[in-house]
Amino acid sequence: MNNTRFATAIHILTLLAQNPQEWLTSDWIAGSVNVNPVIVRKELINLRKSGLIESRQGKVGGVRIAKDPDQIHISEIYVSVKKTEILGKKNQNPNQLCSVGKNINKNLDILFGETDDLVVRFLKGKRLSDFTDQFS
Repeated sequence: MNNTRFATAIHILTLLAQNPQEWLTSDWIAGSVNVNPVIVRKELINLRKSGLIESRQGKVGGVRIAKDPDQIHISEIYVSVKKTEILGKKNQNPNQLCSVGKNINKNLDILFGETDDLVVRFLKGKRLSDFTDQFS
């Protein structure tokens, strides 16, 4: 994942974990992350779909954490924002007449899958509360 999606998501959840009863706005969160609120809103959609946050609309709207930070594994955050393989993208159309080209993506699928499984297993051993405790 060669982008800041995971970093943004964990930043958001750290803020929410520190303010569990507060309904924080995407504008306020964006001020902490120092990004456009649209970027925050995109990640909030993924976090809500994953059940990690809850939201409400209106004048007193915002988002707050939906679970105890001790019950959220960092792997859940990673999976909620993951859109590509951790090692990147494969070439779309390798030469099928080449002995390597015709099998490269099949073999890369295995390598990428194994790598992603390792990352998820590693992150499953860490909780959001472990991470947020560093900011106390």
